[in-house]
Amino acid sequence: MKQTDIITAWKPVVAIVGPTAIGKSRIGIEVAKTFNTEILTADSRQVYRGMDIGTDKPSLAEQQGIPHRLIDLVDPDQSFNVGDFRQHATQDIARLHRQGLLPLVIGGTGFYIRALLRGLCPGPPANWLIRNELAQEAKAQGPAFLYKKLQQVDPDLAQRLHPNDQPKIQRALEVYRILGTPLSVMQQQHRFDDTPYPSLLIGLTMDRQALYQRIEARVEWEIHKGLVEETQRLMDQGFLRELGSMKGLGYRQFSGYLAGDYSYEEAVRLLKRDTRHFAKRQITWFQKESGIQWITLKESDIPDRAAAKIVDHINQFLKTFANTPFPAEATANSESSHFSG
Repeated sequence: MKQTDIITAWKPVVAIVGPTAIGKSRIGIEVAKTFNTEILTADSRQVYRGMDIGTDKPSLAEQQGIPHRLIDLVDPDQSFNVGDFRQHATQDIARLHRQGLLPLVIGGTGFYIRALLRGLCPGPPANWLIRNELAQEAKAQGPAFLYKKLQQVDPDLAQRLHPNDQPKIQRALEVYRILGTPLSVMQQQHRFDDTPYPSLLIGLTMDRQALYQRIEARVEWEIHKGLVEETQRLMDQGFLRELGSMKGLGYRQFSGYLAGDYSYEEAVRLLKRDTRHFAKRQITWFQKESGIQWITLKESDIPDRAAAKIVDHINQFLKTFANTPFPAEATANSESSHFSG
């Protein structure tokens, strides 16, 4: 059975995940070359146009001819959430399946990947009156005020969220105001048991100190490329520090420096510290994901060597479908296509 037939019939999806700075993007490009496919980026920051350096968004040259989808979708002052991501991603996945291409999802936003591969916990639609009230409370009292509120009504979820993650905090409080039920309870009931695709989840890991050294180098490189200037340009365009997009790593620390809150040296120190903390939270998230196949990288591993390990895993995954009868839906579609011709 040809690989394209397997993909068209069974509709598998492969996801490569891991903490920031571990090298997912460069390794993923080598994997995508092997399978002649595209990369679907699962990064909640790379969706914003004009935010390139701070999100480590690959340039066209760095993409090496591999199409990267799900980046540059909205402006920094536009809302974007996990539901939006899932809608965009499922459309691209369906297109790739029709073309007989393997969807390759790569990123570090764990919630996006979980929602894509295991379903999204249903919740009430946005209530803009409540959202505006919460935004005004955060503006008047500070972000810590809403986080304390969440700790009171949904301590389980609060424990999993960073105090600065205002979009998720405000959404959780919004759901609680509408339904009177903690969002964590709804998530526990849902259990993310949907399986829209047969999937292979590959996690990248490495020695913690080696990863932290990469983070230090990443921050220095971003600054060298012009992260401070990019942050200034965004502020000059009217994108306020209060925006969720501007609270991402790099932009939050340097917008504070540019506003005169602290020195340049302090901004660099904060960025390195906060990026290490972010990586630690990512690792904790992915360690809790079931069914993940871990690949431990060495500092000396070059992208194509690491990619070769992943390709072996993917080939074994696809072989499991080779001697399995096509699903009924695929057989019916094939017969329909045959007789319509």
